Amino acid sequence: MSDIKTRVQGLDPNVRARDIGQMVKDTENIYETLAIIIKRSKQLAVDLKHELHQKLDEFAVTSDTIEEINENKEQIEISKFYERLPNPVIIATDEFLQDEIYHRFNERRKDREMD
Repeated sequence: MSDIKTRVQGLDPNVRARDIGQMVKDTENIYETLAIIIKRSKQLAVDLKHELHQKLDEFAVTSDTIEEINENKEQIEISKFYERLPNPVIIATDEFLQDEIYHRFNERRKDREMD
């Protein structure tokens, strides 16, 4: 997962317009393209969330009193780092446009559509 984090740090976190023709060059169907991007973005979101929770669990204090709240600068920096990462949909879209996502068409579904 750290490979993804280092790769996406240079990505523009802002949403921008995309060329539909370029996006559908492989699938020839915008809905299939979006389905691929959505599935990958869900995978990324789960992985990033899991990794963030693992890192924040290191700072967890098992205390019964709510009054004791400590601010840890490392914890805050980790949270800010993950907040600055681009949205998983932006990452997945970039991966798709760079041909970094493997996808295949289910042949059984294709045969059913022809009948």
